[in-house]
Amino acid sequence: MTVSDLLQLEDLTQAQGDMHRPTLVERESIDYKAIAKNVGRIGEGKKYHIKTYGCQMNEHDTEIMAGMLEEMGYTATNDHHEADFILFNTCAVRENAEDKVFGEIGRLKPLKNRNPQLILGLCGCMAQEKVVQELVAKTYPWVDVVFGTHNLHQLPELIDKARNSQETIIEVWDKAGAVIENLPKLRKEGIRAWVNIQYGCNKFCTYCIVPYTRGRERSRLLEDVVAEVKELAGLGFKEITLLGQNVNDYGIDLKAYDFADLLAAVNEIEEIERIRFTTSNPWNFTDKLIQTIANCEKVAEHIHLPVQSGNNTILRRMNRGYTREFYLDLVGRIRAAIPDVSLTTDIIVGFPGETEEQFLDTLQLVEEVRFDGAYTFIYSPRAGTPATRFKELVSETEQKDRLQRLIDVQNRISREINDEMKNQIVEVLVEGESKTNPDVLQGRTRTNKIVLFSGTRDLAGQIVQVRITEPQTWLLKGELVPQRAGLAV
Repeated sequence: MTVSDLLQLEDLTQAQGDMHRPTLVERESIDYKAIAKNVGRIGEGKKYHIKTYGCQMNEHDTEIMAGMLEEMGYTATNDHHEADFILFNTCAVRENAEDKVFGEIGRLKPLKNRNPQLILGLCGCMAQEKVVQELVAKTYPWVDVVFGTHNLHQLPELIDKARNSQETIIEVWDKAGAVIENLPKLRKEGIRAWVNIQYGCNKFCTYCIVPYTRGRERSRLLEDVVAEVKELAGLGFKEITLLGQNVNDYGIDLKAYDFADLLAAVNEIEEIERIRFTTSNPWNFTDKLIQTIANCEKVAEHIHLPVQSGNNTILRRMNRGYTREFYLDLVGRIRAAIPDVSLTTDIIVGFPGETEEQFLDTLQLVEEVRFDGAYTFIYSPRAGTPATRFKELVSETEQKDRLQRLIDVQNRISREINDEMKNQIVEVLVEGESKTNPDVLQGRTRTNKIVLFSGTRDLAGQIVQVRITEPQTWLLKGELVPQRAGLAV
């Protein structure tokens, strides 16, 4: 990377930071019921199908939109042939996700031709991109409604408009407004639930489209988050995951409390057994937060801490805001305070300009940290992000080779860590039947490792002890222990 490239990047990120600094107005909370348009039960007797792509934030958005649709009288179906409303809730992080969405929309054209009353919708992060909006209008005119991440609360009135329009309704807000509370949600009965605590991102990593699709960081009020968790506890949920693009930035815009304060408050809710959170950014992972995680008995000993690269030059090109040395020091402080912690991460290989030596720095960091697991990716250029202007692209062949080498190293480490758990007794929150075998139960340890074991269905929602008998690379198999003993996590 040249000096000129670095100066341009610094100027760009500084300007973006100024543009996306939160203001007092944007920290308002508005009750959904006060702004919702009354469209009545226009979905009575009709069915809907939502196809969701991307992260847990998208999954949570789907819960909200499903809740609104149910209030309108719609009922869910998994068969798009019998649906009256089909909605694609999309992700823009990787190009192949967009290709899949448009491929499915293309395949639905004959269905739309046979049933003109069918309403097709596109929402989520893809919809925030101007190029996507233009592509829909030009190439996919059978899509009836397009809306973005900032105005999903308008879904009922947008469907009402689409019913009476021959043109594609495109309503995408460029900027995020106030945080909207009391949105209806359709949560599946279960053990685990997600709770949004913060929206948007101010970081502007050069490869990432999220700040442009999700807007600037906006925190929910602490009392609103606590109230939602209490409600979930009353419904029988045992584990909650606090969600945000950068959860440890929670509260910066509020200036009254921070993420550690929120964790401590949620920890006081009696019926909740476990608290998780994702995703963290290393640069703002404070000592106060580390100690709070260590001191709160319900906060699970698992931290997802994306590193992305082990080389300082690449980290700077990515605009990650920390160095390799800072990251390793942070890992050391976390493990000193939380000895049994499980660490997972995200890593990108083949970033523009990455040399073999720089990639080897990443492999060496993985060996040094010894992550329990890693989500690994080949760099995917996203239109509108600064990284698309970088030259010195890594060939596809080299990218794939590096990815496989990284996967091989991480799989070996994951297996070695799991092998050390053989014959240990672990505390498992039972989630229900295994997805592949109804005679086997599935649960998770506090460190977020999946455990399979034989047991009866009535154990769902309970915490049991399981002796690990067969460690594998991505999961553990075990047997129920009838009484408490010395536990691992």
